[in-house]
Amino acid sequence: METTRQHKIARLIQKDMSDILLRYARTLHGVLISVSEVRVSPDLSIAHIYLSVFPQDKVAETMQSIEENSSHFRGELGSLERHQLRVIPEISFHLDETLDRMERIDQLLGK
Repeated sequence: METTRQHKIARLIQKDMSDILLRYARTLHGVLISVSEVRVSPDLSIAHIYLSVFPQDKVAETMQSIEENSSHFRGELGSLERHQLRVIPEISFHLDETLDRMERIDQLLGK
């Protein structure tokens, strides 16, 4: 269960990382990236960022590009949050598969 502090930091990171990835997605032409969820470790040292990527055929290359630039994104996050956080957490990106699971369940229920 998340503490109030974890929840507040997760929302702050989600907002700022959404802005950062919005600017980054403009360079990818035709790719939409959204931050669906952020989970912060209890000691606030790691932030797990869950992303949704559209269209589906560009997911692998987009996630690889984001992973390669994760240190750059952490630097931008640090410049945005330098007054709110003492230490900027390490970030790890994960693909959010919630929509895929929902679609699969709908298909199974349709049968």
